[in-house]
Amino acid sequence: MADLSDDWQTWLDCHGAALVLLARQFVGSRADAEDVVQEAFVRFWRSRTGVEEPAAYLFACVKRCALDWQRSRRRRSAREERAARPEAESLFVGAAEQDERRRAVETALRELPQEQAEIVVMKIWGGLTFPQIAAALELPVNTAASRYRYALAKLREALAEEPSYE
Repeated sequence: MADLSDDWQTWLDCHGAALVLLARQFVGSRADAEDVVQEAFVRFWRSRTGVEEPAAYLFACVKRCALDWQRSRRRRSAREERAARPEAESLFVGAAEQDERRRAVETALRELPQEQAEIVVMKIWGGLTFPQIAAALELPVNTAASRYRYALAKLREALAEEPSYE
């Protein structure tokens, strides 16, 4: 990746959608995910100098901010907690929201265990390598790769097409 150390707009353009998708794994709505990403990006930008893997660090900042948001949210009333994740709200942005396959992927992603879903988001939508993911999540590289393989197997099973009986 090119040196983006002084161009915050390029960083945000490059990673914004994947960061929001990662934050959505932890928070209740797209608006909350955008707030988390904004806070995480400010934290990242202030402390990015000297970081070996800036992209991985950026994803780690989003996860930490999202976890902070979760802890704060748990302290709120039970009514707010029940309304935390409306299932009708889409995880994806764009013209293809109405696409049936996209909704199936979205549903399958929601059904994955959180530790697998976040790795899939970082790998596929974030474009991170396993060493970067491992650094972001503070895991061994092999654990990150294994969780990714398990997640892909579950996604394949969940997204398997119905057999045609023609």
